Amino acid sequence: MKTATSPPHRATLIALTGLSVLTLNMILPALSSIARDLQADYALVSVAVAGYLALSAGVVLIAGPLSDRIGRRPVVLGATALFVASSIACSLADHVWMFLLFRMLQAVMVACGTVAMAVVRDTSSPKESARILAYIAMAMALAPMLGPVIGGIIDTAFGWRAVFWFYAVAGVGIFALSWFDLGETLDKSKAQTSSSLQKVTTLISERRFWAFAICSAFSVGAFFTFLTGVPLVAETAFGVTSAETGFFIGSITVGFMLGSFLSGRIGPRYHLTTMMLAGRITAFSGLLFGFTALTLGWVSPYVFFGSTVFVGIGNGLTLPNANAGVMSVRDGVSGTAAGLQSALMSAVGAVLTMLAGIMIARWAEPQVLIGLMLIIASVALAAAIWSRRLETAHDAAEKPA
Repeated sequence: MKTATSPPHRATLIALTGLSVLTLNMILPALSSIARDLQADYALVSVAVAGYLALSAGVVLIAGPLSDRIGRRPVVLGATALFVASSIACSLADHVWMFLLFRMLQAVMVACGTVAMAVVRDTSSPKESARILAYIAMAMALAPMLGPVIGGIIDTAFGWRAVFWFYAVAGVGIFALSWFDLGETLDKSKAQTSSSLQKVTTLISERRFWAFAICSAFSVGAFFTFLTGVPLVAETAFGVTSAETGFFIGSITVGFMLGSFLSGRIGPRYHLTTMMLAGRITAFSGLLFGFTALTLGWVSPYVFFGSTVFVGIGNGLTLPNANAGVMSVRDGVSGTAAGLQSALMSAVGAVLTMLAGIMIARWAEPQVLIGLMLIIASVALAAAIWSRRLETAHDAAEKPA
């Protein structure tokens, strides 16, 4: 059987990252059905989401360095095969603990998203990587919106087990696509021969890595904070329905798609940190306007969501460039860098989500949520400025005297 020997097409990279997102949120509408069918507490079944998220952070920490050692292709094929097997096992589970065990194994799929980022960096320059990642992100923004819709339709029509058969079939398709289209992109001549621990130690000693990673983690953190607090704020402060809240939440995703499109179109003309700063200033300015307007008494869902949409636009401008930057700090460790960055995003997102939940439960006011997002956006802006200074100094040192 003929296998791929060349870099993958963009559609393959989108498919790899897309399935990892769908694996998280497509089962959300089916949680009640799972709990009822397996005669388990809903709280216990919800571990299928929380536990998946927790294990994802560990998976990317392993997958990134492993792909730097043995190659991108074996990690993707191995993770996809295990994902297919665990999906079939979930569909056949007759006890909640068996279901949760194999559901946790499904988390291996997130490795494909991390490796896909490394593949982009393997095959293109930092600026070109940012452009490609921007277009992938634009397509990927649809996955969080479509996942629950598809899952709900399948659960209603065929039952919750069919959701996992869908996963299994999709996994087989991704495996076949990767087998025929994903050639090995790791340049063994540039790959570092040091141990995974040494690679991690090397990266975390680099200030440039931390500047890029902190910027991206807190950029995404502002979005997670928004998602956590907005349902209660929208209901309490604005009196909007759940359907209207869903529509308004979608506006930030549309903003992200717009920002990603702009990043892909104009990003290659500018330095990575220039685009990062543009994104951070956009997000900060929008939130500052919203906070000021709400404080002055202009309390309206259109003011609130009109300001938060700039977080989506700003993230679309920032994240592709920050992702490309974090993987360009050191040659030969782009997989490790992508894994570390993903783990940091998960950790920061978890802490900020918990903080937002506590604060909004006590003060369900739009000013409180916007203010918290503004503080988080300030950290991301400061990290972008720090990154700009470090990159300027690095570029100056690289120039011949």
